[in-house]
Amino acid sequence: MRINCPLCGLRDLREFSIKGDAVALDRPAEDGDWHSYLHLRDNPSGETRELWFHGQGCGAWLVVHRDTTTHAIKSVTLAAETTP
Repeated sequence: MRINCPLCGLRDLREFSIKGDAVALDRPAEDGDWHSYLHLRDNPSGETRELWFHGQGCGAWLVVHRDTTTHAIKSVTLAAETTP
């Protein structure tokens, strides 16, 4: 799979690290359910918005819209330019 970084152009997947779903999570209170917050996430099949880090390149955080069943990438935007 290749990701089209808005700053560097088309790059190999090995330059990136996936950091999870690109949604704003509500941090629990100090005595809240930390197990769910840290470990329990949905793993949907189909279209997702994911947060990726271009660690072996420009260091940009990206929001990647892709289909998890086909790995087809719909779009890639800089996270700084995307609303949660």
